[in-house]
Amino acid sequence: MINGERSRVAIACQGGGSHTSFTAGVLQGLLGNLPDDVDVVALTGTSGGAICATLAWEGFVRNDANLAIKKLGKFWEAMSAREPLDQLANQAMLMSLSLRDLMIMPEVSPYNLPTWGEDHFRAMLNQFFDFDELRQLARKPDAPLLQLGAVEVLSGHFELFTGVELCAECLLASAAIPELFRAVTVPGRGVYWDGLFSQNPPIHDLLELRIDELWVIQINSSTCARVPSETHEIFDRRNALAGNLSMEQELAFIDTLNRAIAMGRLTDANFRPIRVSRISLDRELDHRTKMDRRPAFIEEMREHGRTKCRWFLKERGAKAPFVAPSPQQPTTAV
Repeated sequence: MINGERSRVAIACQGGGSHTSFTAGVLQGLLGNLPDDVDVVALTGTSGGAICATLAWEGFVRNDANLAIKKLGKFWEAMSAREPLDQLANQAMLMSLSLRDLMIMPEVSPYNLPTWGEDHFRAMLNQFFDFDELRQLARKPDAPLLQLGAVEVLSGHFELFTGVELCAECLLASAAIPELFRAVTVPGRGVYWDGLFSQNPPIHDLLELRIDELWVIQINSSTCARVPSETHEIFDRRNALAGNLSMEQELAFIDTLNRAIAMGRLTDANFRPIRVSRISLDRELDHRTKMDRRPAFIEEMREHGRTKCRWFLKERGAKAPFVAPSPQQPTTAV
């Protein structure tokens, strides 16, 4: 609890292809063992993190955590390459990425390729979500906020989709990697690419909810063990830094607010100290594995997520009640 009161918590989920199955494991652990002193008031996500956040959010709006836990598992089972032809396609994708890194494979525009992958993905989303019903449930007064990040291609604006407008195109837009998918048209909104170019994950607007805690499920590592030298290593590190840019800026802003509160410079009752915790993947993985859909790899990532969730909940339970950092002390995050 925060100052003896229930803690208002927002959960923000980074995106990162198959690595986001780690996020699914974390969310399964949280849904199954949510602390008694917590009220989850928002879930946000980008790309694969948007899909995981939406699956977890459905559990909250339906008041059925077990449903969300099962659907998180089944979604990633459906995403994994289990059939022989799908396994061959997965292997071909990984091989093409390796050849591209060696500058042997030419770049191919998704506009020159069939739309089978996009069509299959859309059909899968419609299978897992009853969008009409979920849009109605999002209007309940006690429903947590859902925010999904994407970037509008023509204007360059970073935009958010919420639960009241949720549809397959919103999730496709947040996950439309430009090298693999055509830009997604969301009726009445615009043409979108992957939210990894915008807010990964969306955080800024959560401050309006007067949250006490922010739990960030982080896919892209903030640090690097050594200076990248190979082309694919440079590409991977560049993408990680770009994916973390908005997140680090927004977390730094929260730290600034915490310090202003501690120093008495911010006395507006609408702002309160926010404890930021990161549940991080913390593994050095080749960037090509973000496209790896081998069942064993997907399950390994999910199990790692469940393990990191147990560590996080144990550490959170052992921490003293949170207060804003003093002017001399930096904000720490798990």
